[in-house]
Amino acid sequence: MKNKTNIYLPDIIGKGYKDFWNFKGRYNVCKGSRASKKSKTTALRCIYNIMKYPEANLLVVRKTYRTLKDSCFAELKWAIHRLQVDKWWSIKESPLEMTYKPTGQKIYFRGLDDPLKITSITVDVGVLCWGWIEEAYEIMNEDDFNTLDESIRGELPSGLFKQWVITFNPWNEQHWLKRRFFDVSSPDILAKTTNYLCNEWLGEDDLKTFEDMKRNRPERYKVAGLGGWGVTKGVIFHNFETADLTDMIPRFANIYNGLDFGVTDPNALIRFDFEPGQKKIYVFEEFYQGGISLETLAREVNKRIGNGYVTCDSAGAQQILELCRLGVRALPSRKGPGSKLYGIQWLQGYDIIVDYRCKNFIKEISNYRWNTDKHGNPTDMPVDGNDHLMDALRYASEPIQHGTATAGIRF
Repeated sequence: MKNKTNIYLPDIIGKGYKDFWNFKGRYNVCKGSRASKKSKTTALRCIYNIMKYPEANLLVVRKTYRTLKDSCFAELKWAIHRLQVDKWWSIKESPLEMTYKPTGQKIYFRGLDDPLKITSITVDVGVLCWGWIEEAYEIMNEDDFNTLDESIRGELPSGLFKQWVITFNPWNEQHWLKRRFFDVSSPDILAKTTNYLCNEWLGEDDLKTFEDMKRNRPERYKVAGLGGWGVTKGVIFHNFETADLTDMIPRFANIYNGLDFGVTDPNALIRFDFEPGQKKIYVFEEFYQGGISLETLAREVNKRIGNGYVTCDSAGAQQILELCRLGVRALPSRKGPGSKLYGIQWLQGYDIIVDYRCKNFIKEISNYRWNTDKHGNPTDMPVDGNDHLMDALRYASEPIQHGTATAGIRF
């Protein structure tokens, strides 16, 4: 390579990431607070390693493709400038792509909103052996990550290694990322936490912002300042836990079903067992899918509940009639003024045990929280949005709430 540029990496990168920079195991995971320079360090490492290993290619992923240009793509362009290697890189914006001109190695950009484009990547030079997932907390379904993980496979040339770099801000401690990478010990995993204290390039005003946060908002400082796991403010249900209910499910005798309709939103079916006197609700099955016909929905519901009843969102009167015509024993919910708050308060009086396979329900209940007014004070109504299974749970529990169910009857 002509016209070499000599740089001293410690001056470019700074401190706090030596283990992260040198790790060659399968999963290189970094949870960092604001201003922890995790994304910039990752971008520098990606450019450096592509230039160091002439047969390696990199896949950069976020949940949605449109967010990549102003995040990872911009960070990698910054890293190229920072390392003073612009002349050796070709950068395209349509589609997003970067090519290391001396070898033809590429950095590809994909979103999980187009999974076929992820599984169909074919490289021109060398192998696809590295991936970077930025803002990984956006990936709520662990199976989506597993699909990504499988996209890096096959034998490698000597000296290369397979690796996913996974970076994200601290988030709800119920997220699968914590269980998958931080609650285990494995030589294939480096899971570290960084914060603003390792960023030697912050200005005095930046440091003052964190000191003010430490003094005035200590709970927020633990998360946004120090990078600790967060618990979403105003979470409604603290009375739940996850478990493996495999052995219990065959013995469940009092099963209740609830269904929330969706069109662009998912249709959400939840099933739980309620044993009188135990003060426990066992959530053991879910169905969560949008964009399907009522015939398909009826088939999926019947497959799960058999001759049982399902309490549905009464706002979908026509859907209920059609489900009944298709053989589903569908009943409308009561709803009415105050029914949502009453249903929530009723559910708060029970221990909710959730089978670990109900991933969408776990996501919803972990983040189901009270709305706030314009002053930031909590109200007595939950945030409207990602709550389809939570609504279905309330509908399912109505027969118990109002005493219209007979113990021992399977619903």
